Amino acid sequence: MIKKTEAGLSLLEILVVVSIFAVLGILITRSVLSTLGGGKKSESLIRVRENLNYSMGVIERQLRNANAITDCSNTNTAAINYLDQEGATTSFSCVNVGAAGKVGYVASESAKLTNDTVNVTGCSFTCKLGTAGTPSSVKINLQGSDASATGVENAVVTTSTEVFLRNY
Repeated sequence: MIKKTEAGLSLLEILVVVSIFAVLGILITRSVLSTLGGGKKSESLIRVRENLNYSMGVIERQLRNANAITDCSNTNTAAINYLDQEGATTSFSCVNVGAAGKVGYVASESAKLTNDTVNVTGCSFTCKLGTAGTPSSVKINLQGSDASATGVENAVVTTSTEVFLRNY
């Protein structure tokens, strides 16, 4: 009599293999999603930084060449009024900063300096009048985030500078 041995896999062995592959699939999926989220956060950070740097550059150039600061009481740090090179009164201001449901932005008179993809969440202009040997200065603080990004993909950027007016 010849005895046959049947080779095959038991149900338990199949379940163990399926479980191992399921765990590996979950780990790989999390890794891929984490990498994609990091890429989106990086893009968000770049977009916000570019907008804030552009705004800061415009404000710096205009204030550096300004003739004088018209109101340096610092009672309203959301705006700065100054006399430009031609002697015209003009200003920079923070609009809708901290307002619920609205996108904050930095404005020069009525024109936006930041676009709608960036939400300015913090903005202040603090001036200091000059003395005989030092020119007047304005300290500018801007903080913004991506208006469309949510959760961990949202990047917050803070930038600040101090601009000294030129004395001619």
